[in-house]
Amino acid sequence: MDEQAKKTALRMIPYGLFVLTAQTEDGRSGAAAVNWVTQASFKPPQVAVCVQSDSWIHEVVQEAKAFALNILGKEHAEVAFAFFKSVKVEGNLMAGQPFRPGVTGAPILTELPAFVECRLVDSMAAGDHTVFLAEVVEAGASLPENGRPDSHTLWLRDLGESIFYGG
Repeated sequence: MDEQAKKTALRMIPYGLFVLTAQTEDGRSGAAAVNWVTQASFKPPQVAVCVQSDSWIHEVVQEAKAFALNILGKEHAEVAFAFFKSVKVEGNLMAGQPFRPGVTGAPILTELPAFVECRLVDSMAAGDHTVFLAEVVEAGASLPENGRPDSHTLWLRDLGESIFYGG
């Protein structure tokens, strides 16, 4: 296989950007920017999220059995970059972003345009990542209802020509 062609082809798959958050019953929390996300079912509503197996957020999601996907808007590039590295929680701020606990206990970032909160249904090892399949148990959106909802989503390509994940 031509490695450069493979990398180029896989990088042509478009990705939105999300902040995955979770919190265990004993209060340990985690957060990370993720982009391998898709809706997996209408009834019940489910999403699939791929998370790097050796990451802190992976451990927290596995233990909490729940998470929130906080959807970044076009104007939140700097928020995305803040969640590309280890995150500190200070009071009701996570990486400087205000949050509240959701129905599962997962942190909901209150200044982002939308979120889905999920309970873990299943997981599957997939190379160096794990695919988490989860049922949506709560959702919220604060966007005006004009236009396509996905036109407000921050895409990986919006971060610049040199920012890639995958390939």
